[in-house]
Amino acid sequence: MEPIRVKKLDPKAKLPSYGSAQAAGADLYACLEEAVTIEPGGSAWIGTGIALEVPEGCAGLVYARSGMACKRGLAPANKVGVIDSDYRGQIIVVLYNHGSQPQTVEHGERIAQLVITPVLTPPYIEAQELSGSGRGTGGFGSTGS
Repeated sequence: MEPIRVKKLDPKAKLPSYGSAQAAGADLYACLEEAVTIEPGGSAWIGTGIALEVPEGCAGLVYARSGMACKRGLAPANKVGVIDSDYRGQIIVVLYNHGSQPQTVEHGERIAQLVITPVLTPPYIEAQELSGSGRGTGGFGSTGS
């Protein structure tokens, strides 16, 4: 597998790293001048101090870190961030505090995880009819009974 090219936009920035040999996501780290406190129900834009080259035909998906989300209530505000392969700006994670206590994010703290995944981009065409299926138009909760 080809390495992902990463540019440090701040000398204090840390490159993404995997927590174990089989980890699917690489940790992203906060790159801050000073700690940021996020109030309950509030959000904050947390820079990583890096830009990267997602390979063409792939996307970078930014997910919550389970420990931070479950133990501290901090998770990406948009649930899953999408980094397109042609984006070259700083990777920023907007953290939302789902908890009942203020949470402080420190420089160098692991704030999210990045998964690089292949992406399909089929064309969309208008159709008068769609093929049938066992489910049909059954929506939310229609397959659970």
